[in-house]
Amino acid sequence: MADLHPPLGGVHEASLYVSDLERAERFWRRLGLPLIGRSRGRHAFFRAGADLLLIFNPQATLAVGGEVPPHGATGPGHVALDVPDMTALERWRACLGQADVPIEAEVGWPSGGRSLYFRDPDGNSIELITRGTWGF
Repeated sequence: MADLHPPLGGVHEASLYVSDLERAERFWRRLGLPLIGRSRGRHAFFRAGADLLLIFNPQATLAVGGEVPPHGATGPGHVALDVPDMTALERWRACLGQADVPIEAEVGWPSGGRSLYFRDPDGNSIELITRGTWGF
């Protein structure tokens, strides 16, 4: 079967939109993600393994006239962060507990993978999912 599209290496960046960038930055730093860039009032960028988690103020990113096309969202979004194995997932469970971040749900998938779900201060749904859950 022919390839349906040119090759992809994965999702390089995932974005969440928040109402208070400083609060979001404190939250993600408390969970240990390294801050790699910021623009006051517009964004904070974090390293998430080999990829990036971008946190934006949609009021700033919806503005027309910048180098990047306008983008934004309202309401809770979702992002799933890759966790290499169950040992790492248990370490994340402990990290969330130490940071007083409640786990909203835990799911065991038919493939044997597991997910933990929690919310950021803006209500975005964050999933920590073990690698291999979807067959890769």
